[in-house]
Amino acid sequence: MMNRIFILSCFVLLAACRKGVVIPRVESEMVRNFQHSAPPDGKVRGLYLLNEGNMNMNKASLDYLDLTTGRYDRRIFTAYNPEVTRGLGDVGNYIAIYGAKMYLVINNSNKVEVVDAHTVTRIRQINVNQCRYVDFYKDKAYITSNDGYVAVVDTATLEVEARIPTGRNPEQLIVAGNKLYVVNSGGYSPPNYEKTVSVINLDTQQEIRRIEAGINLHRMALDAYGDLYVTSRGDYYDVPSKIFVIDTHTDQLKQTLDIAASNLYIHNDLAYIYSVEWSYITGTNAISYTLLNVRDETVLDKSFITDGTEKQIKIPYGIAVDPETEDVFVTDAKDYVTPGTLHCYDKSGKRKWSVMTGDIPAHFAFLKTN
Repeated sequence: MMNRIFILSCFVLLAACRKGVVIPRVESEMVRNFQHSAPPDGKVRGLYLLNEGNMNMNKASLDYLDLTTGRYDRRIFTAYNPEVTRGLGDVGNYIAIYGAKMYLVINNSNKVEVVDAHTVTRIRQINVNQCRYVDFYKDKAYITSNDGYVAVVDTATLEVEARIPTGRNPEQLIVAGNKLYVVNSGGYSPPNYEKTVSVINLDTQQEIRRIEAGINLHRMALDAYGDLYVTSRGDYYDVPSKIFVIDTHTDQLKQTLDIAASNLYIHNDLAYIYSVEWSYITGTNAISYTLLNVRDETVLDKSFITDGTEKQIKIPYGIAVDPETEDVFVTDAKDYVTPGTLHCYDKSGKRKWSVMTGDIPAHFAFLKTN
C-alpha cells in the first residue's frame, strides 16, 4: 500500500529532549480520495485511533485523522512525549475523552496514560493492574481491572481513591443514570466462565446486584431507550456468541438475540455489529456484519457494508460511527502483527477511502471543538 500513498511529511515535533533519547518522527499522509461532508456548524474535528499492538511486543500506538483536511498522523503519542522512553506501551485496550483529558488504557503495561485531548501531551500515568476499560460519572473515572474490581479515580487529581469489587475478569463498563454496569467474563478460567453483569450504585459506590446473562461477556452499548446490549463470546465450541439485552430501568434481562457479535456501535436507532467468531471445532473464523434496529430489536435485511468490499477485510477489529456525517469506520487487523487498515464507509454502505494504520487498529475516540 505504501507505494500508492503520498507521504506528506516526516518531521520532528519536539526540538529538545534529554541526552540519549531519540525523538521519533511522525509519519503524515494525506488520505487518498478523502471526503468528509460535515455540516458547517459541526463540532467533530478529528478521530483518534488506538492501535493495540500484539501482546508482549510493546507496540501500542496512537494515530490521528484530521477530519477537516484528511491528514493522517501515525504514532503521535510517542512523538509528543519523547521522555516516555518505552512509548505508549503494551496492548492498547481502550480510549475515551472526558472533558479536556483523553484516557488511553494500556492493558499489559498496567497503566492508563492521561493526556491533553488536543495536544496529546502527557498529564499523568495512572497505575491499574491489567486495566481494561474506562467510563465516567461526574468527577470520577471508573476503570476495570482483570483482577476483579473497578478502580475509582478522581478526574482532577488522577489518584485512585477506591476499588469496587466485581465478578471475575471484568471487561467493558457503561454508566446509565446513576448506575454503573460492568460485564464479568471469567475469560481467564475456561470453561468456568462468568455470566453476570455487576450493577453498581454510583452514589454509594457499592455493587447492588448481578444480572445473569450469557457466558464470557465482553462488550456493551447503550441505546436511547435505556436498553443495554451486551455481547457474549460463547465458549468457542458448542455455545455460540449472542447478544443479551438488559433494561436498565428495571435491571432485568429483557431479551436474548441470536446474533453473533464481537463488537457493536449504536448510533441513533441502529446498532452496527460485526462478529469474528472463532471455532476450535472447525479451526476457522466465521465473520459477519449485522445491522439491528434497536427501537424494536429487529435485524434489518441489509448489512452496513453494501458494496461487497467486506470481502477485502480479513479481520474486522474496530468500529465507530461519525455522529454528524454517519460515516462508518471499520478497521482490519489483518494478521495481527503487521500494519492494519482503516476503512471509511458512507451511510449507504459504500466505501469512500482507506488508509494504513498501526498494528491491530481497534479503538476510536472523536475529538470535538470545545
